[in-house]
Amino acid sequence: MPAERRSLRSNNKSDASSSANGEKERSESQNSSAKEKPAPTTRTAANKAKAVPAKKGTNTKATNNDMEENDQSHTNGSKTGENGMNGSEDVEMGEDTAGAPTSSFNNRKDRNGDEKMTVVVPPTKGSRSSIKGQDKSEDITMEGAEDSDIEKPEPEVNPTTKAIQDINANLTLLDRAVTHFDPRFTLRVLRSISSMRKYISPEVLAAVIVDIYPTCNSTASFLLEAIDQAGAFEDLLASSKMDVDSDKNKAAVKEILPEVDVYLSILVQIYLFDQRQIKKGAEFSTNLIDRLRTLNRRTLDPLAARVYFYYSLFFEQMTPLPPSPAAAVTSIRQTLLAALRTSVLRKDVDTQATVMTLLLRNYLSTSHITQADLLISHNRFPVAASNNQIARYLYYLGRIRAIQLQYTEAHSHLIGATRKSPTSHSARGFYQASHKLLVVVELLMGDIPDRAVFRQPALEKAMHPYFLLTQAVSVGDLDGFLNTVNIHSSTFRKDGTYTLILRLRQNVIKTGIRMMSLSYSRISLRDICLRLGLDSEESAEYIVAKAIRDGVIEASLDHEHGFMKSKEVGDIYATREPGEAFHDRIRACLALHDESVKAMRFPMNQHRLELKSAQEARERERELAKEIQEGDMDDEEAGGDFDAI
Repeated sequence: MPAERRSLRSNNKSDASSSANGEKERSESQNSSAKEKPAPTTRTAANKAKAVPAKKGTNTKATNNDMEENDQSHTNGSKTGENGMNGSEDVEMGEDTAGAPTSSFNNRKDRNGDEKMTVVVPPTKGSRSSIKGQDKSEDITMEGAEDSDIEKPEPEVNPTTKAIQDINANLTLLDRAVTHFDPRFTLRVLRSISSMRKYISPEVLAAVIVDIYPTCNSTASFLLEAIDQAGAFEDLLASSKMDVDSDKNKAAVKEILPEVDVYLSILVQIYLFDQRQIKKGAEFSTNLIDRLRTLNRRTLDPLAARVYFYYSLFFEQMTPLPPSPAAAVTSIRQTLLAALRTSVLRKDVDTQATVMTLLLRNYLSTSHITQADLLISHNRFPVAASNNQIARYLYYLGRIRAIQLQYTEAHSHLIGATRKSPTSHSARGFYQASHKLLVVVELLMGDIPDRAVFRQPALEKAMHPYFLLTQAVSVGDLDGFLNTVNIHSSTFRKDGTYTLILRLRQNVIKTGIRMMSLSYSRISLRDICLRLGLDSEESAEYIVAKAIRDGVIEASLDHEHGFMKSKEVGDIYATREPGEAFHDRIRACLALHDESVKAMRFPMNQHRLELKSAQEARERERELAKEIQEGDMDDEEAGGDFDAI
């Protein structure tokens, strides 16, 4: 019993000391709990797990008599040696769980089956001060962070540095395009040119060229001379005192791709065009075309197409300007035709589509319609061309067909061009030009354009002269039509639609005759001559007869009495017009479906992977069949329902 009594006293001492400490510093814990947040309950469970093994030697009877030994626990706990293991365990718990809810009193309550109670033991002075210091520092940091987010704006990036970083990022994309043979990276590079175009300067280009090329590189000299930065390497060596060996190491580490050369050349072309250095840009582009002909790489196709585009653009701005027969654009036709032949042989879709549109533009600028028609008839436009090139080709084809009086084909081509035309701000000019030509062609066909076309924000101001023209044609007002043509003749000439608009005079007369046939069941030729402003009754009779023959109106002429008699209007649904309109809509929907299917992208060489997996599966089946035939494997081991080959 002495051993049992001694263990009981030691337990009582630890319990009483913990409870006494809890009562003694309860006021301090309440004050500190308002400032400090107690630790999670998971630490309490861990502390309980630590405390339980220390009291494992006490029996149930000693535990029930704890309350009776409270007075003796204070005297027994005066010496630290009497506590033994329990004393050291309590001290360790206090250090680990400063400020956490733990106590041996809580463990005692759990053993007795009473309700659980968590006693918050306050931290020591040192730990309390450190926690307060951390809280203050965290509060200061958070307040400073909030103030910086609200008050301090983001630092502005230098446009020159940003442009250099973008160009270097594009060079990385070109490297990936060559490595993975994926043209999507190259297209991403070309799309980013518009965003960095206003920041391109000789300093930016020189910094990139000097960083990439070694000192004695012919391409670097060619590019630097074009932007008047021939001494960029000497300036850099003088400023930074670099060694010449570093350039050799830079050239030896990684070979410069031709795609990088062509991309930087395109940036030089853009800079020269924006600075209106047309003659210098034309010379640079000519030399660049000669360099480009020596390369035959499919990863260069999108970049080469862009080079030819700016090459043609420079010569279009040189004097004498089109439509003069001696215009400078006529001198590059042989170069473009040779590029078209080479691209067809190499199956270079991008260059082929671009050069065909440039040739059509070239022929139309000098009014060589016959040559443009021969080009279309002898060359097939690539179906896999980009959407922008298809839109340009359809626009030029619609203009050619409209000049050739083939209004139905021209209308269908222009509808496709307007649908494929991008509606962004940068492509607004093409969107307006295609709609202007489409409105004129619809008026020549005898149709009236929809009023909603003229209400679009991107077209409202540019299409105002055409709106007045449509109003005059729709009501058959010949005087209003002539006045509109005279007032806005300069605008029509600039748009290239003046000669087509002059053809609308007959349409205005036909429209007037149609309105009169609907308004009057019988009208004399003299009244028609007066209303339309014609010269004589004979000309009025001729125009009415032609309108009847063309199916514009349903009427009959009485030559003896000199009047026109209109027929009764029947059911419109009994005619072929609704069926033809329905057929046109179905054809447009089917064409849209076919184009959507063609525009779908699939992973490259996916069919080869499927064939490879199928071949491997057949090989496995043959091996299993051979093992079964030799008796090494049963049908059940092979899968049960296996059919041998």
